[in-house]
Amino acid sequence: MINLQETGRRAEEAKKILAKCSTGQKNEALRACADALERDAAIIIRENAKDMEKGRAKGMSAGLLDRLLLNEARIAGMADGLRQVAALPDPIGEVVRMSTRPNGLIVGQKRVPLGVVGMIYEARPNVTPDAFGLCFKTGNAVILKGGSDALCSNIAIVDSLWSGLEKCGLPKDVLQLITDTDRQTAVELMRLNEYLDVLIPRGGAGLIRTVVQNSTVPVIETGVGNCHIYVDESADLAMAENIIINAKTQRVGVCNACESLVVHSAVLEKLLPSLTEKLSAFSVEMRCDERALAFVKGGVPATEEDWGTEYLDYILSVKTVDSFDEAVAHINRYNTGHSEAIITESYTNAQRFLEEIDAACVYVNASTRFTDGNEFGLGAEIGISTQKLHARGPMGLEALTTTKHIIYGSGQVRQ
Repeated sequence: MINLQETGRRAEEAKKILAKCSTGQKNEALRACADALERDAAIIIRENAKDMEKGRAKGMSAGLLDRLLLNEARIAGMADGLRQVAALPDPIGEVVRMSTRPNGLIVGQKRVPLGVVGMIYEARPNVTPDAFGLCFKTGNAVILKGGSDALCSNIAIVDSLWSGLEKCGLPKDVLQLITDTDRQTAVELMRLNEYLDVLIPRGGAGLIRTVVQNSTVPVIETGVGNCHIYVDESADLAMAENIIINAKTQRVGVCNACESLVVHSAVLEKLLPSLTEKLSAFSVEMRCDERALAFVKGGVPATEEDWGTEYLDYILSVKTVDSFDEAVAHINRYNTGHSEAIITESYTNAQRFLEEIDAACVYVNASTRFTDGNEFGLGAEIGISTQKLHARGPMGLEALTTTKHIIYGSGQVRQ
């Protein structure tokens, strides 16, 4: 079993070296790492093929296999993400406020790294360079524990990133990958308080729940995505169809895919037959309440469990409502605080939806698939936080910083 105390100690030492790096040095290293990923693409794809073969043998779902898959385009996207992070302003050292007190003390706050970030995640190897890039730019050392399903892929990616760091004379211990797949190792990581400043789980509901319930290290909770699209009675139905098809089928195995459709009863008959035909081309199973079922050829009766399920598959639940208020109540009851959308031509309903829906990201007339650090201009993301403390939504550079107060005096003493 790996010695996590030694892993933590090495991360602690590496972060001290990283803290002395200028923004220019960090950006140069990120670009070198991006180049290395593209150079090593064939090796990474070869190793990923081993994980894919094992995943198919285990009966992994189509959505999860899609998350696991790496190809030249996705590796190029990973490299581009690192270059985008390099191009973003460095938040470290930013003075976020400064004021002079009546006694002459000048009190301010500046951004500083969190320290050592731990991350436990499932079979998504693209998370590895994203997490590294964001942590590195913000001066944080990072300890990663990816899922066993992506082990070969992650080892190849980290080897490539290490070569980029070494080219720039930086210690590879700023990025460490735990390759021990023993569950006890994950438990020990959750309790590595001596070295870890924060732990971020990213994956399914079971993983996140396990980390939240067992970690003694502070946790930033990234959530599952039971994302809804509500088609209002005033919706442009052609627009609604395009958005729903994109949100459901573009990539089914991601947390910002639409899992539940909520439809105003006034547009059921106009929307559902045409939408069903188009979704059938993607073999989407529609699980409907009684009223929706009448307009969905091949539909399946929904159960109570369907309203709260993140399928990560070609399945969509369909709920009928008679009013805007009923739609909001249903969504707020069953959503996971991730991403929710309304399709409407009503300005009033659009504004009310933005105000009344309790989620990290709330959309008007757009696909939930845009909930992503890159799409939001953050360069990449380390996860999408569905909690409300410290960070919420796609977590970019600022979410990986904290602040400290800085105080300038001229001899003041407290009376």
